[in-house]
Amino acid sequence: MGMKIIGHRGAKLLAPENTIASFEKALEHGVDEIECDVRITKDTIAVLVHDAYLHDRSGTKLRVSDHTYQELKEHKNDLATLEEALRFVDRKVPVMIELKPHEQSEPVILVVQKLLKQGWTKKDFLFVSFDFSILQALHQNLPGIELVIDEMWSGVRASYRARKLGIRRINMFSWWLWGGFIRSMSHNYELSAFPLNNPKRAKRWAKAGLAGAITDTPDVFEK
Repeated sequence: MGMKIIGHRGAKLLAPENTIASFEKALEHGVDEIECDVRITKDTIAVLVHDAYLHDRSGTKLRVSDHTYQELKEHKNDLATLEEALRFVDRKVPVMIELKPHEQSEPVILVVQKLLKQGWTKKDFLFVSFDFSILQALHQNLPGIELVIDEMWSGVRASYRARKLGIRRINMFSWWLWGGFIRSMSHNYELSAFPLNNPKRAKRWAKAGLAGAITDTPDVFEK
């Protein structure tokens, strides 16, 4: 199997990140998986937002956890809930759900449980986080859904966390990666790099064992 192409926040540089439009672009360009960021609103709705604060066009800054979904939607009309995004993808590819550190896991668990009861399978989802306690909570409540470690720079920390939960996949920040490191990690783990927008570099790293490119520009990797 070749290297996986994973849409980063949908297709971050082709449409506004973490929106239905961004997911549409990712699917249009044939990604193998889509990654998205999730935060929880004041009324416990899982929404697709990367930062703790939502910024609207007027410059208003709103902390996601301090406002309801409807309040946030008034400032960002393309704000998508996790459930809306998953239903849009509709099992065409697995969705890698990144729950941000310190967020509540229960709203995400409830969304996934709802879809599982409606005939979706555990292979339709992946859970990823920088927060180890979140991965533990997700694993306890939804065993069988694949977990992925997010890590900025430390292969030692990533490997330790992966061993603790029996995780095979690790995502790491591309700026710190190099061929020798990728080669050493690939003996035991499926390593993906984010963001990776350079096909030539991706091809070179694939020869060293890189398993996936999490990219803002899936169009340049289109098969």
